[in-house]
Amino acid sequence: MIMNDLAAPGLTLDKGLQALLDTVAQDPTGPLAVGVAGPAGHGKTALLAELERIHQRAGVAVRTTAPEPGEPVDPDTVVLVDDAHLLDDARIEALLRLVAGRRHRLVVAHRPWPRSAACSELVDALRRDGQAVLLTPFTREQTAAYLAGTPELGRPADLVDFVHTQTAGVPRDVERLARGLAGAETRTGAMVDPPRSVILEFSPDLEVQPTAVRRLLLAVAAGGALPVSMLGALLGRDPAGVDELIATTRAAGLLGADGRLAPIVRRAVATLSPTTERTAVWRRLTELQLARGGAVLPLVRSLLAVGALGDCPAATLAAAADEALADEPAFAAELFAAATAAGQPPNARQALAAALAGDLDDALRLADRLLATAAPPERSEAAVVAATALAHRGHVGRSVELFRWSGTASAAAFAIVGGLAAGELAATTESPAGDPAGEPPTLHASAARLMANGVRESVTGPPTAALSALVQAAALLEPDGRAALLPDSPAALAALTAVHCGELEIAERVLHRALGAGVGGPLMARRHRLLQAWILMVRGDIHAAGERLATVTLDGRQLESRDQLFAAAIRMGIGRRNSDLGALKRGWGQALEAVVRHPVDLFTLLPLGELAIAGARLGDLARLEPYLHQGRSLLDRLGNPPLWSVPLHWSGLHAAILTGEPTVADEHVAALLAAAGHSRYAAVVAAAAESWVEVLRGDVDPTRVEAAARGLHDTGLCWDGARLAGQAAIRTADRRAMTTLLECARALQGRPSGGHAGQTPTTGASTARVAGPTQHGLSDREYEVAELVLAGLTYREIGDRLFISAKTVEHHVARMRNRLNCANRTELLALLRTLVADRASDSAGQPWPQRTSR
Repeated sequence: MIMNDLAAPGLTLDKGLQALLDTVAQDPTGPLAVGVAGPAGHGKTALLAELERIHQRAGVAVRTTAPEPGEPVDPDTVVLVDDAHLLDDARIEALLRLVAGRRHRLVVAHRPWPRSAACSELVDALRRDGQAVLLTPFTREQTAAYLAGTPELGRPADLVDFVHTQTAGVPRDVERLARGLAGAETRTGAMVDPPRSVILEFSPDLEVQPTAVRRLLLAVAAGGALPVSMLGALLGRDPAGVDELIATTRAAGLLGADGRLAPIVRRAVATLSPTTERTAVWRRLTELQLARGGAVLPLVRSLLAVGALGDCPAATLAAAADEALADEPAFAAELFAAATAAGQPPNARQALAAALAGDLDDALRLADRLLATAAPPERSEAAVVAATALAHRGHVGRSVELFRWSGTASAAAFAIVGGLAAGELAATTESPAGDPAGEPPTLHASAARLMANGVRESVTGPPTAALSALVQAAALLEPDGRAALLPDSPAALAALTAVHCGELEIAERVLHRALGAGVGGPLMARRHRLLQAWILMVRGDIHAAGERLATVTLDGRQLESRDQLFAAAIRMGIGRRNSDLGALKRGWGQALEAVVRHPVDLFTLLPLGELAIAGARLGDLARLEPYLHQGRSLLDRLGNPPLWSVPLHWSGLHAAILTGEPTVADEHVAALLAAAGHSRYAAVVAAAAESWVEVLRGDVDPTRVEAAARGLHDTGLCWDGARLAGQAAIRTADRRAMTTLLECARALQGRPSGGHAGQTPTTGASTARVAGPTQHGLSDREYEVAELVLAGLTYREIGDRLFISAKTVEHHVARMRNRLNCANRTELLALLRTLVADRASDSAGQPWPQRTSR
């Protein structure tokens, strides 16, 4: 594409047209026989005007009309004829004689359709004796060149893309949109739709079109692929007649060569067409598409875009809702509601759409009504919807009852999962096949069966078998799981199982895949994100955990009770790990409410344990004790499966440490040691628990502590591992052991060996974000100094333990005093005690009494 120095401002030419103009400019009297073809708006008139200007500047006479039959034409006059397709045969014959005589110079422009026999003969003659030029839409580069000629716009890439995409490069439309944008305030990235003034410029183009062409444009504007047979039925034409209409519409520059409308033309057609005509065409289209079993969703979207959805038949709305259900359940629910308003009775699919969209209130209301009034097959589907909604809200018993009543194989499997979650040991002997009378083994049914087997194995078998079954179930749902209504997803249960046995990488991957595939729709997306946040928190990546937690409620919808419980536990867990006593106090009321709202079940023991530690930290564990008792009773009914009981004992241990109950702590340690043979994770936690209580009793074996701490880190309990090493370091009198354990704690926390604030971590960058200065302005090194000062060590002793000079310790203390604005050392020590206590997950305190028995 080249811009001609001789061209009129704004004329954009490709290389072929540029060569033509260059040839004419160099020899204005030379031979010239050119046929220019192109749809309306592609630049025929502009090209002829440029040729006229070139010839007039050279002193050559120009004629712009076709001669009458028999009218003489001066051979020295160049003949420029526009819209030759509109000429009658007599005038075309006159032009043909000029071409045949080869004495006259002429350029004839015409549309590709309609073309009479005489016009076709003229075009062939021009091609044979001269040259044929075909005008095509602008390339993106040509659009950019055209916009460069509009100083008000400039040529930013996003503007070029917007204009070119909207117009499909049709020069007339590029010119209109550029002119409209030049007068608009919005220029670039914020531009979403063309200005209304530009849309209105299409009105004359549409008004001159025959009724059949306007109806064709409306049909194409509705969206979707429309076969010729369907267009024929809509327009009352045979296939040849449809082809003729399409050719006419393309020649008018309104329909692209690919049979599509440019976005700006589509908007103009939808906006400027008479309402009655538009509604009649689109309604008829939906009826034809529905009758032939085609997709009606694109057509319904078009009706919705112009506010004509109320005129759409109920059957069409319901069909479109079914099509939208998998990818857009909320939109499907709206369409089902519109179908109901149009006269179609509510059905189970409508309740399903509401549930998948996360609107469990509507889902339960619709499902309950159908259970009472619908036919048996519809009632069975409604029972599944109601059972699923109740499972998300913690009513496991009622959910299991409804699943069993519905009678499908999938529902029977979900009933087993729910039964085990509620502590029904008898559910381990139930068959997940249910009553498979005529039910095909779909991916959904197979995944449900594997899910039931996985949960059963988690209670009665090895963790590897449970995890394998649940991961397989999650994979089965990935290809088409968006429309799968689930009381809980196999990915979520696989992640929970993986967390309970220390396989956090597996948990992360299965959750990532489930979110990518959209398994369970928006209803399950929140649960998957909450579990991702939980894993980040357990790893010690507190900042990332908080960010992921924030994404869960971006849509503004209230969390269901199960998700609310996990969210509350994550917030409290983050506060505890940040030693943020204020956050713990602020969140405690909401956490208690979440516990009350969701009855204890097998799959909520993890957040219950985290809340128990927070409650102990706040001195309010007694309010959680009834729920902890329910959790322990549930585990007792299931035979205390180690997979689920080990994390609860681990949480119970730390709660007992915080409440200063050595006997209770010993009981948890004994339970963990008894379960140590169940899995690697159980063995690691048992060893760490035993080491932790020994540390609290003042018995610090640095080798055992470091091994236990690193074991916790390797199983994903990174923060706990670092904490164990740190607690042991401040309780040992051995300088070498203290140094080793502090270095271990820093390494497990992802901090550099020196541990100075401001250094860049060599590993675990994400966890190191919380290792810098805290909200009180003290660095981690200053907290270490503060802990040792409070322990009664001298500056020299502290320096020896931290491998820094006594003078450096003195400087640290002075800086802390200045930052905390303390008037004297007594005031400083009092404040440091509060800060260190708040920062620690358990206080230093006095050593515990030695155990008399294990």
